[in-house]
Amino acid sequence: MDFELSSEHRSVRDMVYNFAQKEIAPVAQQNDANHFFDRNILKQMGELGFLGICVPEQYGGTGLDYVSMGILCEEIERAETAFRVLLSVHLGLNSMTLLQWGSEEQKQQFLVPQARGEKIAAFGLTEPAAGSDAAHMKATARRDGNDYILNGNKVWISAAEIADNFLVFANIDPGSGAKGVTAFLLERGMEGLSTGSIKGKLGVHAGNTGEIVMQDVRVPAANRLGNEGEGFKIAMSALDWGRYTVGTGAVGLAQASLDASVKYAREREAFGSAIGKFELVQQMIARMVAGTEAARLLCYRAGWMKNYGMRTTRETSLAKWYACDVALKSADDAIEIHGAYGYSNEYPVERYFRNARGAVLYEGTREIHTIMQGEYALGYREDKPLRCPSPPASGYERRELPTSFPAMGR
Repeated sequence: MDFELSSEHRSVRDMVYNFAQKEIAPVAQQNDANHFFDRNILKQMGELGFLGICVPEQYGGTGLDYVSMGILCEEIERAETAFRVLLSVHLGLNSMTLLQWGSEEQKQQFLVPQARGEKIAAFGLTEPAAGSDAAHMKATARRDGNDYILNGNKVWISAAEIADNFLVFANIDPGSGAKGVTAFLLERGMEGLSTGSIKGKLGVHAGNTGEIVMQDVRVPAANRLGNEGEGFKIAMSALDWGRYTVGTGAVGLAQASLDASVKYAREREAFGSAIGKFELVQQMIARMVAGTEAARLLCYRAGWMKNYGMRTTRETSLAKWYACDVALKSADDAIEIHGAYGYSNEYPVERYFRNARGAVLYEGTREIHTIMQGEYALGYREDKPLRCPSPPASGYERRELPTSFPAMGR
């Protein structure tokens, strides 16, 4: 086993870190307070190739591997969660799903401009009455000649008001549960398609979250992703990408809490010495270190497996669950270390705490992942092989699948 990042991975990390700390971090508190999503920063991310970092060059992407994708999400969220959320839905949930399931025509029409940053993409699965129970969605799709007519609402959609393209799911056979769920590619401007914003969120104030409303939206059959009835399988494979990006982002948020706590503990004095000298403060910081390092290893192991085309449903579930819990606990401890200052927006740790709380919910709640891991351990759940898109050759040494690899209790 080699736990060392390659020279290419280190270059990606350094480049993203420098960009995020120069362009995102200095205005993060202000943008959060003003509930402002900075499209200029998004434009720069597109120009740097971030929005298509692991999409093959033939489809407009940068052509890097999936560990690079994790590094990108970690360093971006280390500065501000809102832009990692955009990466998760645009790149993880939408573009990577298109790469995995789309026809050549669909990749040319949708994936290429998304990878180049010319179009922004969102993902519509959650509904008012169908969050964790996505198989029983109410949105419907009715075949009408060479088109489908879509009706229904999607809520808690990240980038709903920003996106140009939407990957949405609807049921062609209401009442059949997962068997009728089908995936569709929509574009802003389609008649009957509208979006709105959700106000009053606890966190991610600098990011847009909203709803998608479909009222007799006519969608060409050519915009169906996969076959009829394959939508639930497509959605679950998309979540393997989304959970990986959320987990690696949570590592960055935990690291940010640790960075802020170390800095403050060295500077703040009480009872005649820096509070970093106090054992209880050291315990909290040590807990952040242990959690962050363990979460990082779980996440990058999932990325390593993706590089070999392995299915990672179990691994991304565990990585996302653990990393998000670590981020929340680290942010909570960071507030404790900062004392009363941690409770104000004079310091960033209160923002970290609010943003970390959301990640425990989206891309599968803590409870969903607990059940999944219990079922895996007991042998009640077993995944069929479902290979990921192969990583591009650029900067990545192609090898045969290993005969064995470090596994969780297998």
